[in-house]
Amino acid sequence: MKVMAICAGRKGGNGEILAKEALLACQDAGAQVKLINLFDFHIEHCTGCEGCTMQMGNVAMGKQDKYNGCVLKDKDELDKIVMEMYTCDAVIMVAPTYDLAPSALYLKFAQRFLAYELAFLLEIGAVEKDPHLCGGLIAVGGSCHDWQTLTLETMGATMFTMSIQVIDSMMATQNGRPGNVLLHKDQLLRAHKLGQNLIKAINTPVDQRRWLGEPDRGLCPNCHSALVFKGEAHWDGIQFPWECAVCGTGGDLVKNETGAWQFKLAENGLMRDRNNNNARAEHLNEIIHTRKDFFDRQSEIQEKYTKYKDLTFPGL
Repeated sequence: MKVMAICAGRKGGNGEILAKEALLACQDAGAQVKLINLFDFHIEHCTGCEGCTMQMGNVAMGKQDKYNGCVLKDKDELDKIVMEMYTCDAVIMVAPTYDLAPSALYLKFAQRFLAYELAFLLEIGAVEKDPHLCGGLIAVGGSCHDWQTLTLETMGATMFTMSIQVIDSMMATQNGRPGNVLLHKDQLLRAHKLGQNLIKAINTPVDQRRWLGEPDRGLCPNCHSALVFKGEAHWDGIQFPWECAVCGTGGDLVKNETGAWQFKLAENGLMRDRNNNNARAEHLNEIIHTRKDFFDRQSEIQEKYTKYKDLTFPGL
């Protein structure tokens, strides 16, 4: 077994402490463990060039022989991290919360993964085998949950592009200074439990892996996110009354026998489940559909583009 922890917080900080505690549990179970801090690596920002999806679409449509990867892969160290991740059985992601959401460093790292979107690469034959990574998420912040409300959900939303099945997550609150978490024995024990849950997941057949964290966390019964929004029509017309903002499952809000609200999945509610490679690959079809419409209407776009292309305003 091989487990890797990736920390986006300050070196020697609370996130690293919790990551180390989780890794100790994995090591005690016989796993090889590794810890990296993203501050030690040069990672370029995604420029939004769309080179990755354009290539993937071309391969899918038979216009290109093979996928050549991100245009930035030889300019920084992200590819090195990704290749190491793919040798692992499980990954622990740790991010601090500065203002409701995970740090910019974590997001810079995560948002480059579209170029490595496993569901897309499997769909076009660029990758032959799914490594079936499972993962645990650790969010750390100085305040209570009310100032960390988007952290685990945002981290969870980045797991699909990485093709990591989240089986546990935890939020460490009221840790304003480095080492603060050492005053919270319950949080250290929870991190240790997260490591143990990862080992349990690794030793479970892939098709039988399930959520091992707190059963009542969040509103979504699928990914345990707390974020649900009123559904809108998808590009192909599919629509649900309500959807999970993180995993994309669809259903409705209903009250149970105690009067508490629950998110009940529709019969076909998992058809958009971003945990599923086939469902995520459908997003590639959406991208291709949108791209085709764009190129088919070039004359209309160019006619209107001049106004904005030549329009300038004072800057700094």
